[in-house]
Amino acid sequence: MKQVSNLIDLLQQRVQQQPRQKAYTFLTDGEDQEVSLTYEQLDRRACAIAAWLQYLHATGERVLLLYPPGLEYITAFWGCLYAGAIAVPAYPPRQNRSLNRLQSIAEDAQSTLALTTSALLAKTDALMAQCPDLKKLRWLATDTVANSVAQHWRRPAIASDDLAFLQYTSGSTSTP
Repeated sequence: MKQVSNLIDLLQQRVQQQPRQKAYTFLTDGEDQEVSLTYEQLDRRACAIAAWLQYLHATGERVLLLYPPGLEYITAFWGCLYAGAIAVPAYPPRQNRSLNRLQSIAEDAQSTLALTTSALLAKTDALMAQCPDLKKLRWLATDTVANSVAQHWRRPAIASDDLAFLQYTSGSTSTP
């Protein structure tokens, strides 16, 4: 068995050993209705998203992940890992909600890209008028990335101690 030195190695080992085993399950109603991803499905989606990120030269870049709860977030997170990009999870923008927090995160993290769903991306134009700094980001709806793009993925040169993601909290001051 190959030595696992990072998360990409770990997932790919699971793909080899247990391709059809469930990797993640999401309860859409919070109790019973579930959707899931096998290790093989997760790997394919992660490779496709990663290939697209590599095409955009995102290796080493900080990438905002703006998703509602669900499996789309999981595939985007793994896509960042597979691309050698640094995932920066944050709550997606919403109407009637201050965008200052999101803008602060994007600025502090020095994000260059934002990943989200096509449904959320369609709603961002009105919000961007309130926050022009977010317009500077390159936006991508990961649910529009075809699985066939996965064939273009190239394993990044990463080390076990490379930064994988940045997690912001509000702290006591409400400032990320």
